Amino acid sequence: MDDTLKQLLAAEAAATELVTKAERDGERLVQAALQEARQQDDRFNDRKPEIHASFLEKADQRANQTVSEMDRRFQERLNQLREAADRNEDPALDAAFQVLLGQDDTGDA
Repeated sequence: MDDTLKQLLAAEAAATELVTKAERDGERLVQAALQEARQQDDRFNDRKPEIHASFLEKADQRANQTVSEMDRRFQERLNQLREAADRNEDPALDAAFQVLLGQDDTGDA
């Protein structure tokens, strides 16, 4: 009986030691994970200006591209209007002269 009691006490001491070791290991893992999370957070915070600058650069590029495209469309439309004005200049002048001459002929001026 004495041997059984000694074995039980030894087993309890071994189990207590295992539990204590597991708790320490668990706490070490938690602390290591927290430290890694803090480091990653610090790295992210350190990169914020770089990320922000990259975002601004891309936004600027897209804005410049949009402005270029709008300018190209404006120039195309301006050329179309100029061509239409050139095509219609003589007929418009003729019509204007007829209106003016017609008003002069009727005395409505």
